[in-house]
Amino acid sequence: MSNCPYCHEIIQGRSDKKFCSPYCKSAYHYQQNKSKPDSLFNTIDRQLKTNRRLLKSYNKAGKSTVRKDLFLSEGFSPKYFTHYWKSQKGSLYLFCYEFGFMEVKEHNATKYILVTWQAYMD
Repeated sequence: MSNCPYCHEIIQGRSDKKFCSPYCKSAYHYQQNKSKPDSLFNTIDRQLKTNRRLLKSYNKAGKSTVRKDLFLSEGFSPKYFTHYWKSQKGSLYLFCYEFGFMEVKEHNATKYILVTWQAYMD
């Protein structure tokens, strides 16, 4: 018989069983992964999710405008996007999944125009 590497209880059951319960198995692996540095994939994925969350929360009507400095202060990073769309007028919109943004200058202030992906953009 062996001991569980997480809670150190005696393991009951099969001889090759490594953990006493699914909870201990999950908790052990969570602790192991928590101590590792973030991978590039996890860093990019976290930033894309943050960008999408912010774009969604500030764009309730389908199209809106927000100040760039406010957006950046909340954790938005315009370097991370999933795809882009170029309008017939030549404007370039960057998208995080279904929510997009375009940087514009209005009255000496830099702003983002926020849009939602539409069927005609396909």
